[in-house]
Amino acid sequence: MLVLVKKPHIELAIQGEGLEDFLSWIKKKYDISVLSVADAEPSVSVEDTEFWREMEANRVGNLLVAARLKAGLTQVELSKKMRIRQNMISDYERGRRKISPEMAKRFSSVLHVKEAHLNYGSEQRALTKGLQDGVLKSSR
Repeated sequence: MLVLVKKPHIELAIQGEGLEDFLSWIKKKYDISVLSVADAEPSVSVEDTEFWREMEANRVGNLLVAARLKAGLTQVELSKKMRIRQNMISDYERGRRKISPEMAKRFSSVLHVKEAHLNYGSEQRALTKGLQDGVLKSSR
C-alpha cells in the first residue's frame, strides 16, 4: 500500500499485518491519501534498482558532493582550497576521475571526512584483485 501524508510531505510504502490499525492511527494526526492499495504489486529490494546501482557505482563522488555542500562550498571554492582546477572537482564528483590515496588525504583534510570513506573504490579494487590473485595462486 502506498500512502501520502500531505503535510509534512511523507510518502510511505507499507505492508503486513495491522495496516488498518496503522492507517486509523495516522489519520488522527495527519491528512493522508492512500495512493495505491494493490497488494499484487511485487516488492523490489532497493539493491535491485537502477538507482542503487548508479549510487553504488559512484559512492565516493556522491560522498564528495555531500561533504562539499555540507561545508557550504561551491566547486570553485573547493578547487581553490585544494589548489586544483574546478573541472577536476566535477570529474571526481561524477566518478569520471578516480581518487588516488594522496588526493583522498587532501579531500579528507579540507572537507573533514574520513579518508577511508574516500578510498572505498581503491579498497574494493584491492579486495577484488586479492581474491583474483588468491584464486590464481590456488589453481596453480
